Amino acid sequence: MAKRPAFTPSNLAPFICEHMLDFQWHAGFAVSQKQKSIAELHQVIVAKNIGKRPLEISSKSEAALGVALSAFNLMIQRKQKPSVALENVFQSAKIFERGGPFRDLLEVSPLEAKRDPRLKESGNLTGFRSRDEIWPIEPKTLFYDWIYINALHRNPELTQAILEYDAFTDIEFNPAKSFNCQARSVALYVALTQCGQLEKALEDSAYYRQLVIDDDPSSSIPVQQSWI
Repeated sequence: MAKRPAFTPSNLAPFICEHMLDFQWHAGFAVSQKQKSIAELHQVIVAKNIGKRPLEISSKSEAALGVALSAFNLMIQRKQKPSVALENVFQSAKIFERGGPFRDLLEVSPLEAKRDPRLKESGNLTGFRSRDEIWPIEPKTLFYDWIYINALHRNPELTQAILEYDAFTDIEFNPAKSFNCQARSVALYVALTQCGQLEKALEDSAYYRQLVIDDDPSSSIPVQQSWI
């Protein structure tokens, strides 16, 4: 057995419901084994009435849409430069005690960006830089969700398709080991769309922050017009 979360949209802040679920795990690194585990998890989601149409968001998904929404595959168009994957944007924004951000990570493969040794050799993570803005490391998913929903919004063919689903998973995400999850970010995008808050949140990062976290609204991040 294993325990993994499923994320569903909510109409109340923080606009995400996280459901920790026990399900039958199929050991092994083969994609076929991962997909068996995904199927087991999705059966639990449906059986518990958490969602009627769950979608796996990862490169292991059986749905082409889920694969396209992986941070390694979700591409962002840049002015006068080649497109870049969301994973590269996230890794290249990290600021550490002894270095960063390492903007050259925008020019390598997503896997190379994630495995760059500087990300482990530069001390503790202290924040994120997006253009001229510095983002805090708390709340832990704040920055990742922000860049993900921005990237997703630039791909309208994907945003229309995800509205047909009501629960999202990432079989590779283990909350005991990491914080950011692409399935959570997709659920947030759907929630903000359904609540009519998406456009304003994307236009104003301070508004986004106040909207999605239960915090002191007097403590805000400056308005962010450009994030990559």
